[in-house]
Formats: sequence, structure tokens, C-alpha cells
Amino acid sequence: MAIPEIEIDQEQFEKITEKGEGHFSDVKSAAISPASLTKSMSAFANADGGELFIGIDESPRGSFRWGGFQNKESANGHIQAFEEFFPLGAYFRYEFLALPNSPGFVLHSEIDKTPDVRKASNGEVYVRRGAQNIKQSSIEQIERIKLNKGIYTFEDHNLTADPTDITNSETIIGFMIEIVPLSEPEVWLKKQKLLKTEGPTVAGYVLFADEPQTALPKATIKIYRYKSSDVLGTRETLAFDPISVEGCAYDQIYQAVDRVRAIIEEIPVAAGGGIEAIEYPTEAIHEIITNAVIHRDYSFNDDIHIRIFDNRIEVVSPGTLPAHVTPENILEERFARNPKMVRIINKFPNPPNKDVGEGLNTAFEAMRKLKLKDPVIDQKDTSVWVTLRHERLGTPESAIIDYLRKNDEINNSIARGICYIGSENTMKRILQRMVSDGIIERIPNRPLNKTGYIKGKKFPKGDAR
Repeated sequence: MAIPEIEIDQEQFEKITEKGEGHFSDVKSAAISPASLTKSMSAFANADGGELFIGIDESPRGSFRWGGFQNKESANGHIQAFEEFFPLGAYFRYEFLALPNSPGFVLHSEIDKTPDVRKASNGEVYVRRGAQNIKQSSIEQIERIKLNKGIYTFEDHNLTADPTDITNSETIIGFMIEIVPLSEPEVWLKKQKLLKTEGPTVAGYVLFADEPQTALPKATIKIYRYKSSDVLGTRETLAFDPISVEGCAYDQIYQAVDRVRAIIEEIPVAAGGGIEAIEYPTEAIHEIITNAVIHRDYSFNDDIHIRIFDNRIEVVSPGTLPAHVTPENILEERFARNPKMVRIINKFPNPPNKDVGEGLNTAFEAMRKLKLKDPVIDQKDTSVWVTLRHERLGTPESAIIDYLRKNDEINNSIARGICYIGSENTMKRILQRMVSDGIIERIPNRPLNKTGYIKGKKFPKGDAR
């Protein structure tokens, strides 16, 4: 298959050079050997993915200029390196970039995070950290990559704990009576691979020990309340000492949700000339806390942190996103870091993860129903942050205007999607008002079932803000 050729302008090239070399971007001279190029491929594939621009030269002072392959055939060795590194053709895309009045071509590649560990052609493993490809040579470093990618899971790790902590706990006894009345706890736990000869597994202990924190001290949820909207919470704005929520995973989830709800109900917000309680959808809080508890990386010696500010809630879960999951594709992709925990906790009465794999999607929908902005998902070096912001969505009119700034036309169906309005008639009335105001106008000579709208004479000028 021919590699696409894309022509870019000088402004677009300058944006590429502004990115330069960073955690998600790297530029290389066309003179780089294909073998050396595989170090960057390995680093991006083993970290969070990124972009490679091959054919851009860097000066000693750190500035960049178009270098380019003389012709496309000159890049054959580098293209072959990609084909050998990604033999199934997955997890990468590439294209040639051309710049008017500049010789040759730049080879641009987008590399995704892969579900497996990828080695460079020298047999070494690299990860991207900042603007560096860092070699991972120790057993511990390779094991950490495997844990991050979900190749194996820490939930199967054995603990040196008393087996009776999970075979004779109040949690397991209540569970067995309700769910598996014809079996004995020890027999059932062994069948589920939650109890081994060496002792309980992490998953078994987190699920069925009454106090798993005795063996896993950081399997705790910490809740903070800051009387502030600042970026960072401070000791001075801390409303009270952090609350620790302990116990088995099932109890932790429901107790943490209740605590968070009670706290946010006491946060005052000005509205309509008076003061009322702030409002977040319970479903969103529940799903995000559930997600943090059952998908966190228990090999990290850190708690789950829930920080409640005047204008947002932050839920910080230890560990990076597993396998090929990224903040951008997390609503579409499915990969459980702790599959046993996900499966077993779903057997509990009133399971916290009722729709397995749909938790974050439910949280997004719940925020939209209250006309609040979508949750923000961000990945740091060793944690995943989910932020619920108490910021209202713009009006339907502003969403339609924003859409038409970037697109030629809009219809009722598209407008409902971007405004999160389910009723076709409700959206029809909004569009009709905008037509009456001259902001948009119907596209002439179209049948009713294909009605569309374009910018009108009074469509506002300027950028959408």
C-alpha cells in the first residue's frame, strides 16, 4: 500500500518544530540509522505513544530546519524498520510530509502504546520519559513495564498473611450465605484462584479480608476537603484532617461515595441571588470511585486520593493506564488491570460495577444530563487523575455556533449530539429560534427529511470562546 503524501505549509511546519522533542514527540535527521530509530519506536510503544518526524535537522543551538529525504525511495530503510518493528501493521501509522519550496520529504509516524513490551533492534527495551529514550535493563524495570501494560497483574501476587483472614472473615461469610450457599469459603476461594498454597492473593485479600489494610497499608482511600478553587490544595485551606476509608473493596466504594456526597452537599454556591448546595451526579461519583478501587495498581505503595475543592472533585488512582488504554481512547477500549477483582466484585449483592466496562461512560452521561462539562482524564507518571468540574456546559446555541465555525452545515441529529439533548422537537425549536434571529438559515431546496442549516446573516464573527 502506498504511503500517503500530505502537503503542509510553513505555519504547520513551525508548529511541528515548536513541539520539538518531548514526551510525546521526537524529531530525527534523515541520516539516522534505521537501527537507532527503533530505540524511539521502542520508547514510545512502551510508554504512552507519540509522534516521530524523520527528516528534520536540529542545530547545536536547538533550532530545527527541514532536512528531508531526497526522495521517497531514500526512506526505504526506515520504512522497513517500521514494518519489522510492527510486523502486523498495527499500532502505528505513517505518511510523507511535503513543504513547498523545500527539498525532499519528512517521514511522519504516529506510534501507539502497545499491549506488549517492544524491544529495539539491539535487543534492549526503552521507555520514553520527557525528551529521552531511557534504557530499561534491570529485572525490576522490565517487571514494572509488564505490570503497567497488564501483561501480568499484581492482583495474583501472594501475600504472607493468615489464610483465615479471608476464609473466616465476616465479609466472606456474608458473601457465601448470599451468593454461594452450597460451598465452603476455602474451597470456593481456591477455585477462584484467590487462595493458593502460599497464602491469599492480593485480589482475595482486597475483596474478602475485613481489614485488608493490615497487609496492604496503602489500600486505603483518603478524602480531603479544601475550601479553595486553587490549582493545589494547601494546609491552610484544608477544612479538616483527611478522612481514611478502609475495609474491603466493596465497603470502601460505598462508604467513600457516601462520605463524598455528604461533604459536597455542604459546599455553598451562589445561585439566583441566594445560596444553595453544589450538585454533582451521584452516578458519576460512584462510577469514578468504583473505577479507582477496582482498576488501581496495588503494587504502588500509595492510597487513592479524593480531593474535594469548591469547584471540582479530583480522584487520583495509583498506577498508569494499562496496556493500550490512553486518556484519549479510554471510553472505547476495554482492558482490566485486575480482571479477577472486576469479575468477583460483580457477584456481590448490588454490585458497584453493575455494567462491567461501562463505568466511565456512565459517569460522562451523568455529567451531561446535569449539563455539566465532561470529566477530565489525565495520566501522570505513576497515577491516573479523573476530575469532575462544576462547570456548566455552554448553551445549545453556543454549541451550534461553535460547530458551524468549523463545519459547513449542521442538522437536528448532529445538534442533539453536541448539545446532549435527547428530544428532536426540543432541538427543532432551538434551531427555529436561531433561524428567526438570523444566526442560521435553512439550506434551500432540500426535502424535510434532509433539512440542514448553515450560517445566517447575523452569525457572530470572531473566534469561539
